[in-house]
Amino acid sequence: MKKIILSILVFLMSVPVFACTSVIVSGKKSPSGRPVMYKHRDTGHLDNFIGRYQGEKYTFIGLVNAGASAEVWSGTNSAGFCIINTATYDLKDDNVPDEQMDQEGVLMYKALGVCKDLADFENLLNTLPRPMGVEANFGVIDAYGGAAYYEVNNHSWVKFDVNDEKVAPLGYLVVTNFTQTGRPEDRKGVDRYEKGYEIMSTLKEDDTRGLFCDHRFLVNKFSRNGKPILRNITSSTIAFEGVKAGDDPIKTVMWTVCGYPTTTIYVPLMVLDDNFIPAYLDDGAKDGHSQMCDRGLMFKEKKINASKTCRQVEKFIDRKFTTLYRKWLCSEITFDTFKREYRKLLYDIYLKYEKDFDEILL
Repeated sequence: MKKIILSILVFLMSVPVFACTSVIVSGKKSPSGRPVMYKHRDTGHLDNFIGRYQGEKYTFIGLVNAGASAEVWSGTNSAGFCIINTATYDLKDDNVPDEQMDQEGVLMYKALGVCKDLADFENLLNTLPRPMGVEANFGVIDAYGGAAYYEVNNHSWVKFDVNDEKVAPLGYLVVTNFTQTGRPEDRKGVDRYEKGYEIMSTLKEDDTRGLFCDHRFLVNKFSRNGKPILRNITSSTIAFEGVKAGDDPIKTVMWTVCGYPTTTIYVPLMVLDDNFIPAYLDDGAKDGHSQMCDRGLMFKEKKINASKTCRQVEKFIDRKFTTLYRKWLCSEITFDTFKREYRKLLYDIYLKYEKDFDEILL
């Protein structure tokens, strides 16, 4: 019996706790010319919130573990620079001890505060003290048309440009928990990688307009499509819709599912000139948790079927936000009017989410 228990413990210890699925779509293949980036986060830290911070150069918002500080696990800044990561297990080639590793969140927090584009990020990677304490794929898009993955370990990095047709002939890349330059025998997440490409192959494509890939497709087809992508350790989902090269970076939208994807809704977040993170997503709740994440986890634990209700709320969000956003882009309303209506919408979103679920729970 002791041998059996020991074997189970060894097996559990060998299973990666950090195991995410991600996608970057080049703006060259998007009908709007805007790059899209997505991260489905799997982790042992299920309690997440959205924080807003002032970096050395730029203001930024990002996904944070409850109780943590000076780390972000995906985010965007006022320059339109967006970043994500996925853990890898095939790149580390040194004896740096475990307690000095897992610094990916710290690196992304730093990057969001000082980087405006891919070149800035590459300069950061070149100048950070060694060892960097990371073993990961980092995904980045910017407001200048940049879109790339970086395979990074403690001492070096390799770039994969999603805009390069030789690197990404389909106009996108799917990345999970292995690299192209690492050890093949240590690859993780191959099943999710293959499933990701299978899902992306269903995208509608028009020869003149490109791939129709947005937050709805990514969240619903990836994060809510069951195994192997959706798992018990899934904590959140982020879908960035960037801006066309040279456009105002303030138009970048971070569609955020803060919590388990089937029991929580996506919310459009932006880095504007004031704090627009709604109270239900920040860390103002008890123990530094976000209200929506806690509620979604409660539904998950009680096995409440929330999918239909969440999708109904999201239809309301898409209709209201799309109308408001387009009016602003077309100069039908002023920036001040947009901000006022946007803040009200963020408040109305949770009222509808709460009301619809209260009716189920009664």
